[in-house]
Amino acid sequence: MHVNIEDIKVGMSASYSQTITDSDVKSFAGLSGDNNPVHMSDTHAENSRFKKRIAHGLLSAGFFSALFGTKIPGYGCVYVSQNLKFKRPVYINDTVTAIVVVTRIDMVKRRVFFETTCEVNGKIVIDGNAEIYCP
Repeated sequence: MHVNIEDIKVGMSASYSQTITDSDVKSFAGLSGDNNPVHMSDTHAENSRFKKRIAHGLLSAGFFSALFGTKIPGYGCVYVSQNLKFKRPVYINDTVTAIVVVTRIDMVKRRVFFETTCEVNGKIVIDGNAEIYCP
């Protein structure tokens, strides 16, 4: 899918939901090299402030990339920047819903600006903003 920048409007949004599995966490650890025991070890996580294993924050944040690359703006767009605030942990078997909302468009520089949030059970776990270049 591709939405031409001329057709993007402030307020447009898209969302994507995925349940985080043990396999997702292990795969992300393998790809990123982040084998922090709070993600990988039940025993370690039980003794942490979280009481059980948590998913990597960037695993959930990666769903923004899926939205930008496949929904708004879609194929061909490129990340310029993203800031993130991690508000709550995401646990294995949580369903994360990533939501992006257009907040501003710069037609001259061909940039689209977004508010980005991830939610679990209606509570924000990640929020931030992104800037995307549209060719």
